Amino acid sequence: MKKFNLKRAIFGAITAAFTFAMAPAHAHFQLVYTPDVNLEKPGDVPFKLIFWHPFENGHAMNMGEPEDFFYVFKGKKTDLKNKLKPITFKAAHNESKAYEAMVPVKRNGDYILAFTPKPYYEKSEDIYIQQITKSYLNKGGLPTGWNEPIGLSTEIVPLNKPTNILAGSTFSGILQSNGKPVAGAEIEIEYLAAEPDMTANTPGKVTASPMPGGAVVAITDDNGYFSFGIPKAGFWGFAALGSGPAKEYEGKELSQDAVLWIRAYDLK
Repeated sequence: MKKFNLKRAIFGAITAAFTFAMAPAHAHFQLVYTPDVNLEKPGDVPFKLIFWHPFENGHAMNMGEPEDFFYVFKGKKTDLKNKLKPITFKAAHNESKAYEAMVPVKRNGDYILAFTPKPYYEKSEDIYIQQITKSYLNKGGLPTGWNEPIGLSTEIVPLNKPTNILAGSTFSGILQSNGKPVAGAEIEIEYLAAEPDMTANTPGKVTASPMPGGAVVAITDDNGYFSFGIPKAGFWGFAALGSGPAKEYEGKELSQDAVLWIRAYDLK
C-alpha cells in the first residue's frame, strides 16, 4: 500500500470501496475550464487554466511556464502548448498568473485534454506540487474513448461518462500511476463554487460553500477504484495526492497529483 502524505491530508478508515474524511485545509486544484463541455457545432473552444482553491473561492497561485498541454481524440494526440497565452486571474483575495487557450474542435466525439504544469512550490508545506490534469469535451454526443487512459504518468480514468454525470448519481474512477492501479491513495474532492468569468478573468457568482472541517477525501481500494456520490450539478474535481512516480523536484519533496474534472447536471 502507498505511504500516505501526512503533510497534505489526514483521513479516516478505509471502507471496502471508498470513504471520505475531512482534511485540515481546502485543496489546491489545477483548473482546466470551459463552461460548455457538450458541443453541437465545430469551432474554437476557450479554456482557462488556473491554479486555485475553487471550493472556497479562495487564494489563487502563480503558475510557471507549463510543461505540456494537448488533447487526445480517437487515440491521436494533438499538441496545444503553442496555443497557451498568459493572463492575470483576479481571484477574490489576490491576483495570480494563469493561462488561456483556444482549442479547435471539429469532429464528433470525445476530446480528452491533458495539462502538465510546472511544479509549484508551496512554502507553508515546504514541498512542490504538480497536478497533472485532465478535462473533457464532447461534440455531437458520440462516445469515442472517454474511458480510455491516455498514457500520463499518473491519471484518473473515469468509469462514468465525465461530460454528463447526473446530480444525485455516483461517479467512479480508477487511479493509475505508470499505467498500474494505485491502492490506498487519497482523492481530494472539490466543487467549482464560482465558475470563472471567461471575459473578465474573475470568479463568477458563488453557488456553494465548502464543507466544515476541511477537504472531502475518498480513498482508493486495492484495485485503485473509488466512488463518490455527486450531490450537486456543476463541475467537480478529483485530485489524487502524490500518486505520480516522481517524488522529488529541485531537492525537495514533490507531490505529483492526478487531477480529473467532470460535469454534472440536474435531471429535468
